[in-house]
Amino acid sequence: MNGIAAFALAVLSAGLLDGIAVPSGEPVARMEWDDEAGIDFLSWDTEGGSRDSLNLLYAPVRLDLRMDGEWSAATAFPARIEPHKAPENVYRFDLGEGASVAWTISRSGVRIDLGIDLVKPENANLTAVRMTFPFDPKATATTVLPSEWMDGARMRLPVLINAPDLGAMRLSAEPGDAVTGRLTGTREGDNRVDFTLEWAVADADRVVFTLEPSQVPMPVGLNDEALWRAIRRGWLNMLQPSAEWGSAERPQYAPPGLLANNVVSDPVSCVLHMMSDHVLLAPELADGINAAPLLRNTLDWWLDHGIEPSGEMRSWRDVTGMPDANAGPLIGAWCYVEASGDRAWLERRIETLERLAEYLAERDVDGDGLVETKYSGNYGTQVGRLGGSAYDTINTGHKDGYCNALTYRAWRGLADLESKLGRTEQATRYNALAEKLKAAYQPALFNPKTGWMAWWRSEDGELHDLAAPMNTSIAILYGLVEAENGRSMLNKLWAKMEGVGFSNFSIGTPLTLIPVRKGDYSQPKPGRDRSYGQPGLDDGSDTFQQYLNGGCCVSDTYYFITALNMVGETEKADRILNAMLKRQVDGAFPNGGGFQNGVIDQFPLGAEFMDWEGNTCGYEGHLVYSFTFLQAALLRKPEIRARVFRPLIAD
Repeated sequence: MNGIAAFALAVLSAGLLDGIAVPSGEPVARMEWDDEAGIDFLSWDTEGGSRDSLNLLYAPVRLDLRMDGEWSAATAFPARIEPHKAPENVYRFDLGEGASVAWTISRSGVRIDLGIDLVKPENANLTAVRMTFPFDPKATATTVLPSEWMDGARMRLPVLINAPDLGAMRLSAEPGDAVTGRLTGTREGDNRVDFTLEWAVADADRVVFTLEPSQVPMPVGLNDEALWRAIRRGWLNMLQPSAEWGSAERPQYAPPGLLANNVVSDPVSCVLHMMSDHVLLAPELADGINAAPLLRNTLDWWLDHGIEPSGEMRSWRDVTGMPDANAGPLIGAWCYVEASGDRAWLERRIETLERLAEYLAERDVDGDGLVETKYSGNYGTQVGRLGGSAYDTINTGHKDGYCNALTYRAWRGLADLESKLGRTEQATRYNALAEKLKAAYQPALFNPKTGWMAWWRSEDGELHDLAAPMNTSIAILYGLVEAENGRSMLNKLWAKMEGVGFSNFSIGTPLTLIPVRKGDYSQPKPGRDRSYGQPGLDDGSDTFQQYLNGGCCVSDTYYFITALNMVGETEKADRILNAMLKRQVDGAFPNGGGFQNGVIDQFPLGAEFMDWEGNTCGYEGHLVYSFTFLQAALLRKPEIRARVFRPLIAD
């Protein structure tokens, strides 16, 4: 970048960050222990603020010993505190017959060391040791990002322990190859997350764990330290590997280590493209830890376990009927290969990816180029079931603009992957499918009465326009609507937003600017109570601004901001982004989160949806897609957009 361009970018960023006071102190960490040999308080703030007052633990860190084939708590044995020098404590547990375990807990500045020394373990038939960090996801959705998943259940060190909106700590061990980690959790009742480190005595009789603050390096192409510091604290909030929770014999289950809604929520295939873009933008997370293997692990699980015999991908658990579930992993595969250069993986997976793509092609039931969903989308037909896309309370169906936009990107990406492998015939096929879809898209979904794109055209021919900025924005973002036409559409939507009185951009933008009619929204089975924004009045006004009935679904603002930048409306885009970044930096909830308030799992208390006044109306509490707006801060730069959306750019 030449000097003039760099100066211009600095000026632009300075305006974008007006009124935002990013903490400028050094990272801080806080640990407290008691005389009962337990760490009962652990917290940090890697951005140098004051958020280390939030205890991340629901119980003390515990040490367990495997003796004679059984696990016992170390505290079950006689213990003594040995003479020490502050800030170090040494607890020695007497196992009898001259055997003992010394647990050294020390802190030097922001570095925390936890050492385990074994003396004559064979005298006590001691064969293994484990240390467990009991994290409280109700405080914040703490999860672990490892350097490597070993067998799907265990991980290698080093790892990043990320506490959303507090930052990440890098945990390493010496010797590192002796220790493995495991992440387990519970979702029913009290949500909990346990991170357990285990090693065999035969592999090491002394292990020292080190926790140190870690900050994600600035992504390639950004070159703006001030902007990155405003983003960095929340960047990892988007990457939530799942703990193993539930039962594998029931649909209510998550395997460990998959990108999920949050650490004790569902992995979801139909929104995998959002997390995949995040990985592509910043694959390096810390020294020795990269996000691309986490994405590969997630893709592999879905490709091995999520596909029905028809070629349809399940969305989550046993949910089907959503074409974006096929498109999401296809986009994710392109992002993974682009981020990693892993040609060998692509060669192994290409035929399975084609199976997903062909299912979408077969869903063009009338041959016009657009994918038709399983559901009709006719008014009033979603009763007692989920909808036809990730927006599962909206009665979308037939020719769904959102699903078709994702399908277009998926086919373009797959054509690019086919070209990498020299599969010219297949690349030509998927490019041709994409071209046909593009030709049909705007004529089928443009609403001349409003001047922007409608959401879907139902099987009976009705055009369903909910005044949803996301629908027009994603079409512009993916090149299905040209910038010149897109600018006019977005300005009309902006005027509509002003006309209905919405200006609270700190919480993003509403999903819809008008109430969703009762028949365009899901309805409960007879005898069931209405919830999640389900309207009782025909015009939808009784639950307007709740959940998907016009609530602020934070994730969708990413599309609107980026599309505004693409069509030259940068002032409008930065006005929204500035307000959201300020909320992110300042925090809004007791845990310091601006767009998450911990794992809630109770409607309407979750912060992933808010009404226009900023009151919560979601249920998850932490929903990773809320943090896509941080991607929009990077995608302000045309060269970064060109890298992320390369297959969509015309030659």
